[in-house]
Amino acid sequence: MAKQPATIFLCQNCGCQSRKWLGQCPDCQEWNTFVEERFRPTAQATAAGAGFRGGGAKPVAFDRVAPQDDDRISTGIAELDRVLGGGIVAGSLVLIGGEPGIGKSTIVLQMADKLAGRNTRLLYVSGEESERQIKMRGERLGISAESLFLLPETNLEMVFAEIEQLRPELVIIDSIQTAFSEKIDSAPGSVSQVREVAAQLMMFAKATATPVFLTGHVTKEGSIAGPRTLEHIVDTVLYFEGDRHHNHRIIRATKNRFGAANEIAVFEMTGSGLVPVGNPSELFLKERPEGASGSVVTACMEGTRPMLVEIQALVSGTKFGTGRRMTQGFDHNRTSLLIAVMEKRLEYQFAADDVFVNVAGGIDVNEPAADLGVIAAIASSFRNLAVDAETAVFGEVGLTGEIRGVLQAQGRAREAQALGFKKLIIPASNKKGLEKMLGVRVIGVGTLEEAIEQLFE
Repeated sequence: MAKQPATIFLCQNCGCQSRKWLGQCPDCQEWNTFVEERFRPTAQATAAGAGFRGGGAKPVAFDRVAPQDDDRISTGIAELDRVLGGGIVAGSLVLIGGEPGIGKSTIVLQMADKLAGRNTRLLYVSGEESERQIKMRGERLGISAESLFLLPETNLEMVFAEIEQLRPELVIIDSIQTAFSEKIDSAPGSVSQVREVAAQLMMFAKATATPVFLTGHVTKEGSIAGPRTLEHIVDTVLYFEGDRHHNHRIIRATKNRFGAANEIAVFEMTGSGLVPVGNPSELFLKERPEGASGSVVTACMEGTRPMLVEIQALVSGTKFGTGRRMTQGFDHNRTSLLIAVMEKRLEYQFAADDVFVNVAGGIDVNEPAADLGVIAAIASSFRNLAVDAETAVFGEVGLTGEIRGVLQAQGRAREAQALGFKKLIIPASNKKGLEKMLGVRVIGVGTLEEAIEQLFE
């Protein structure tokens, strides 16, 4: 008698398995994420060495493994090379995630055009668009790649059959949620299918030293749609940031086995595609108002790149009993903590005021060095006094009101000097030697009271 397919329930958020349906996932605590899936393992799937699962590998001494630092492949796009850690590594599996319509397909198509211009054979597998639709988008972007081959297919086994015939040097799968394997009896985009497809592509990439790029949609919570285990399978995870209301797009490396994590690439969305931005600080500050209270420029680090951003704050009276705290681009809990420090150490009273904090330009700032900038912007709006337009600040603020030193202060200060700032207010521990080196006025402060005094002198 034939064996009946097993039925289990899988959490579509974290991949947790259960023999019965659960309203709340016990692992990730999300609600209504369990979906029934049926598995019918085939002989091909259970056979040893099936597909690209290796087999026959032998141990190799560490000192006999050839280094691969010089084997990186340039994408032809400097910003994308930066976020990848210097280029594409042979046999790497790269995941590009982002909201629908943010530019994932555009950037991989532009990269394919640059690589095809160097006679690199590429295979673009699309599960969402036909070859005519891709051709239409490519013509709009000015792409005419002769060695770029298009394949509208979602069946992974059929894709591998075409790869065997074509022997491409790079493969692009757009997108991972549309691909499925016949070895798993479940719907495309499910936890099982996404995990199986990614695992087979990883084995293919490692076995043949062929780079593979995957695109994936992002949920409302900001994670890759499908299992979180997908992020552990791939070598590099790149996230698109930004929204449709701004022209710029940011690609952030949240994981990179071959380079620095948290590195970013900045692009500007135009009618001809994504254009790299060489100086992001100038882009984010070009519309900054001068002489307005509540506006302060701070220097933050994104990976190895210093970047200046404008932090805006608005403090206004409320008609309700308790003031609201709202933030955009900066951590809400961190903002509440900094407001409490100001009330305790500076004796500012915000109980009857609404406090709004915004990082202009739609960028997210997540490092402690922006603490002093947030406090300076709130104090400027509270006192209705404008901070000098040629002043930039950075520093971490402790609970006792002390200003702590930050990493890579020299790079932050050089970026501020390059954009014409004449006065820098920084932690006292970071001041040593910077004033003589840069030729600008550098003020080191040790407490919050000193910083506020220097801001509004």
